[in-house]
Amino acid sequence: MSDTATLAAVSPLSDRLLAMNESATIAMAKKGRELAAKGFDVINLSFGEPDFQTPQYIKDAAKQALDDGYTFYTPVPGIPELRQAICVKFKRDNNLDFLPNQIVVSTGAKQALANAVLSLVNPGEEVIVFSPYWVSYEEMVKLAEGVPVPLVGTLENNYKATASQLEAAITPRTKLIMYSSPCNPTGAVFSREELGAIAEVLARHPQVYALADEIYEYINFVGEHASLANFDEIKDRVITVNGFSKGYAMTGWRLGYLAARADIAAACEKMQGQVTSGTCSIAQRAGVAALAGGRASSDAMAAAYRRRRDLVLEAVKDIPGLNTPTPSGAFYIFPVVSAFFGRTAPDGSTIRDSSDLALFLLNDAYVSSVSGEAFGAPECLRFSTAAADEKLVEAFRRIKVSLAKL
Repeated sequence: MSDTATLAAVSPLSDRLLAMNESATIAMAKKGRELAAKGFDVINLSFGEPDFQTPQYIKDAAKQALDDGYTFYTPVPGIPELRQAICVKFKRDNNLDFLPNQIVVSTGAKQALANAVLSLVNPGEEVIVFSPYWVSYEEMVKLAEGVPVPLVGTLENNYKATASQLEAAITPRTKLIMYSSPCNPTGAVFSREELGAIAEVLARHPQVYALADEIYEYINFVGEHASLANFDEIKDRVITVNGFSKGYAMTGWRLGYLAARADIAAACEKMQGQVTSGTCSIAQRAGVAALAGGRASSDAMAAAYRRRRDLVLEAVKDIPGLNTPTPSGAFYIFPVVSAFFGRTAPDGSTIRDSSDLALFLLNDAYVSSVSGEAFGAPECLRFSTAAADEKLVEAFRRIKVSLAKL
């Protein structure tokens, strides 16, 4: 082999990158866009993105910020007005007391999560990830050279891991637990009682911290939202992550935040200072306006998501082979689809798993979804319900027709 061929055969990429999986949601959305670019009428149910416009009063605040010349660098953890507004929000909505020096504003909740994992987890330490989980949790842990330990919730318990499961999973190497409520992908919501039981377990293990992802807080169909940080015995070991993308339909603004004990917040600020520094100045001013405007627009969107959930659940009743629990929040359904594994597609190929099924539905029904394998539940598919009613009706009509071919 020539020297040139030898060099070409050796990848210059880091082991860290090669060990990391691409985001499955982004990958499926990309495939859907490629088909759409060829002229196919693709209905995208893969992305977790509200189809609503950002409320006008938030846009107006951004326009005003531009007119005021608010176009310079900001402090790494966020502008003082926004950090204070977030403290007010936590007290108003969650009965949590934070000071501005405990808040770090980031380019979306995803960066806030990554900041926390990279600031806390050492190589070889274990991170218990409540499963099914959002696709990036496990990859963030691997990036920090930690060991992800999935804790699988059962379908019978609406996919929620229990306190007794957590107790059994903790080892001397456990550093952190990660979960979301309402959950992406399942829509499950942890009650105050369930979180209280988890808090009791964590109280017995003072070396274990908790990363609570509450980005879907306002999209809750079962009543009061509960925060793990409400439990005094462990509140100093809880990092709470939230943001503006879901509740305020501000996905493209890239604005999220975390709240934590002051030294942990300072560590996350240090991490962020070497990666991105402060997020967009205009978006931050818009965030101040969003929080000052209260929850009226968020509640109206949540009501629409609930109606869409019910519409989709009614549609899937007529599709044999889909076992679909009722989500309590967020904007997804997460049916068990293993009844289709082993079946033969019209082209003669075999549907071996949920990844094959997702590709089949994309190519046959022109409906994009995401394989449950990326969420720690390989027997499932995730469909977003954040689409117009008529799109959802048409999507599940197509899905029914395509699945009948297997």
